[in-house]
Amino acid sequence: MVFRTLNAVTAPTTSPRAARLEVRLASDAHEIDAAQALRYRVFHEELGATLACQSPSRDVDDFDAVCDHLVILDHEARGAVVGTYRLLRRSVADRHGGFYSATEFDLAPLYSHPGELLELGRSCVDPAYRNGATMQLLWQGVAAYVLRYGVTLMFGCASLPGTNIDALAPTLAYLHRHHLAPPALRARALPDRRIALDRLSASEVSGDTVVMQLDARTTVTGLPPLLKGYLRVGGHIGDGAVIDRSFNTTDVCLIVPMNQLSGKYAKHFLNLPR
Repeated sequence: MVFRTLNAVTAPTTSPRAARLEVRLASDAHEIDAAQALRYRVFHEELGATLACQSPSRDVDDFDAVCDHLVILDHEARGAVVGTYRLLRRSVADRHGGFYSATEFDLAPLYSHPGELLELGRSCVDPAYRNGATMQLLWQGVAAYVLRYGVTLMFGCASLPGTNIDALAPTLAYLHRHHLAPPALRARALPDRRIALDRLSASEVSGDTVVMQLDARTTVTGLPPLLKGYLRVGGHIGDGAVIDRSFNTTDVCLIVPMNQLSGKYAKHFLNLPR
């Protein structure tokens, strides 16, 4: 495998812990292995994923070999990998069997979008480093990658914790009503796995309790931070959700056209150190 480099980005803060962090692409097999070990600790040990792994105590699949691996390193902890994101461009996926998201969603509408597509996946951060500064650094790494490769659209499976569709119904209905992608970009859950987002009946939606649950401020607060961030910059959701029991999650397809990034959040996302 050819390892590609990305100029390191240091944390934009004076916090002693954050100042020792940097984000860049993994530069060798050792750093990729460390990212896979972190993924195992978070997805399997912390969140209860049960899918079979190709290596002991490592979250590994066939896509890892062709993806770039964005990593956050703590240089005061022997360069430990404390955050990671898996990145796959269309120009690479087309030569290596396609995208991971295609196992859950029909991506045909996205393929018609001009330019370079970027699939984002397997994002996680060590529990001890879950704060705003670390997340901002991860975002800056993605932004640097987007700018380097001229990415025109980002997408990926965004996971909601749990597989209880009834409990998730208000959240899914909120996403459907407020963030559904336009038809030209509306990836759709595969027919044999599709769960409708708008599962609440008209009578339920008119009820005071559900109306309160569907209130934007109430529902957004409970969304996973990463999904919330992408929706704030102008992201959309595809049609339908998919239950992923191996990860103990319910997935939606997140779609972020780069030419539709909104206002101050777009500036925040692309505000890279010079």
